[in-house]
Amino acid sequence: HVQLVESGGGSVQAVGSLRLSCAASGYSYSSLCVGWFRQAPGKEREGVASSYTGQRTTYADSVQGRFTISRDNAKNTLYLQMNSLKPEDTAMYFCAATWVGWANGRPLWADEYSYWGQGTQVTVS
Repeated sequence: HVQLVESGGGSVQAVGSLRLSCAASGYSYSSLCVGWFRQAPGKEREGVASSYTGQRTTYADSVQGRFTISRDNAKNTLYLQMNSLKPEDTAMYFCAATWVGWANGRPLWADEYSYWGQGTQVTVS
């Protein structure tokens, strides 16, 4: 059973940066397709970034060029570096994982992921 724990959220002013972390236990990240998702109040959960095998990545258009997903397999930790933050980036951020390679071709679809963290709040003002 994969367990995921996010950290690193907080409050930041616009154009600032934050780095989120997601520590995994139970299995190695190197075997999983992993992703970051976010959900703002009253909105659906949306995919932000995904990584498979650490070499194949994809990003939502809204964060392309500003956010970077990466992983440290030795520490079994996933990261999301968020730069040039905007107020519209305010949301609860979740990491997720699935055993299915490249999330069945839909890496930014929440329904493709089986394991979820509890979330970490990011507020941009």
